[in-house]
Amino acid sequence: MTKYLISFPSSAMVFPDEDLPAVSAAAHAVVREAKAAGVWVFGGGIEESVPPVMVSGNGTVTEATYPQTRTIEGGYTILELPSRGDAIQWAAKIAAACRCAQELREFMYDPES
Repeated sequence: MTKYLISFPSSAMVFPDEDLPAVSAAAHAVVREAKAAGVWVFGGGIEESVPPVMVSGNGTVTEATYPQTRTIEGGYTILELPSRGDAIQWAAKIAAACRCAQELREFMYDPES
């Protein structure tokens, strides 16, 4: 089976504040469904109030990012699925729950993961 990353930036979630409880409930329902189906690997949102740091091989920590990842934020889900078609179906469920389009990416096969 293949692992897929389904994600969206925080700015894509545009809805009235009073809809947040309904969006949250819908998103958690999809998480429960994925867990019950045995396809859930991991998911969560980036804590945007905590700045990212770079950690070097010698353990030095610097408040920085790679330039191309400076704006990583939002929500992420990793599912393990038998096909890209299945991943598209799950991405559509997440998109409906979160009320925004989802980006779908496939992880390369790694026999150790």
